[in-house]
Amino acid sequence: MKKIKNLEVYEGMLIVVDMVNGFVREGALHDEAIARIIPRQIELIKEAHAKGYLVVFVKDTHDEYAVEFRRFNDEKHCVRGTKEAELVDELKPYEDEDDTISIEKNSTSFMESPEFRELIANANNIKQVEEVGCCTDICDFNGIMGLSNYYDQWNRDVDIIVHEDAIATFNEENRGEYVDAAKLLMKLQGIQLVKK
Repeated sequence: MKKIKNLEVYEGMLIVVDMVNGFVREGALHDEAIARIIPRQIELIKEAHAKGYLVVFVKDTHDEYAVEFRRFNDEKHCVRGTKEAELVDELKPYEDEDDTISIEKNSTSFMESPEFRELIANANNIKQVEEVGCCTDICDFNGIMGLSNYYDQWNRDVDIIVHEDAIATFNEENRGEYVDAAKLLMKLQGIQLVKK
């Protein structure tokens, strides 16, 4: 993880989850339809930088024999060192900007990444978190629910916003009930779902 000297200066953060080739462009779990949300994500990244927010790219990155694969029919995906684990080309230019960090995760929840836990423990002046990415009913849901619970545990009053027009899941036309359930549970947790 690129180090930022003083994470305490940030009052806002945009988290971009799993916009990697392995879910958008190639590999066993990709769905090219997810690319439709990239233009809106770019708008939100630019807005976040203009507001002085920290931008965090979370990238699904697995060891070759990750236990998680068993839950996905032993389909290897986003293996460390492969193109699948890299950000999609459209977002790569933003990865090296100031006020930007990239974090790898080896589970369906960014909250379980030790790097992410360290980041939020040190970015303790955050008042608002915005989130975009894929997949709505898996990694977006698991990560943002865990983050909401983390803030509750430490009595931190943080607004959490998920941009509905900048999240998507694979095979979405057949997974509508899962997507709807994920959105409902997020709302019940006090997470704001918004769209342009």
